[in-house]
Amino acid sequence: MAVYEVFLALAMATVVSAIDSDWYDAHATCYGDMGGGETMQGACGYGDLFKQGYGLKTAALSTALFNDGLTCGACFEIYCHNDPQWCIPNAGSIKITATNFCPPNYTPNKPDAWCNPPQKHFDLSVKMFTKLAEYRAGIIPVRYRRISCSKHGGIKFEINGNPYFTLVLIYNVGGAGDVNAVKIKGSNTQWIAMSRNWGQNWQTGTVLTGQSLSFQVTVSDGKKVKLNNVAPAGWQFRHTYNGRNNI
Repeated sequence: MAVYEVFLALAMATVVSAIDSDWYDAHATCYGDMGGGETMQGACGYGDLFKQGYGLKTAALSTALFNDGLTCGACFEIYCHNDPQWCIPNAGSIKITATNFCPPNYTPNKPDAWCNPPQKHFDLSVKMFTKLAEYRAGIIPVRYRRISCSKHGGIKFEINGNPYFTLVLIYNVGGAGDVNAVKIKGSNTQWIAMSRNWGQNWQTGTVLTGQSLSFQVTVSDGKKVKLNNVAPAGWQFRHTYNGRNNI
């Protein structure tokens, strides 16, 4: 990788990986329908956003913001900016969680490739978009900033995989929201660093069946929380366990 590319990657990560009171320029569109169709099962791995508490207060991020999935779970405040034709007067702002990826489109001469690098873009649910602007606007200029995520209850851990491969989806994370490091501990093991599989799915090949499980979760601003005995010794795959505490 060239020195310039390394610098650009680091600069991009800095922009999207910390709570920031400054406002930045971007654009927004919407996808799906008013009920949230097509917004579920996104690239962050959260699955049913209603079941997991995110609802329709969500967005898919362009490449420049998605950060290869590391921004999943981050929260943003957004308002429609400088478009008197389409911005709803006195609409104020919306607050959303990043749950999906808006892929780039490199088709030649395509005028609406808004998610292509280096553009910062939010593809909102229809319900969120229409709080800011008329639906027929299609695309609007917005301003955004990273904010602290306010989540109810503890961090959730959905355990999947098999006896030889444990895959854990982590969601409902407060504070910075975007998990950057995870450790897991069985009642018969030391702390084990997990690797990120995709989105907010974290994995280990250590056999952990029959052991109670504890987790340590670190978010992008460096804050961490240790959650002991999240899952009992009899935990099962495809079940979700509540960490009881949050960032």
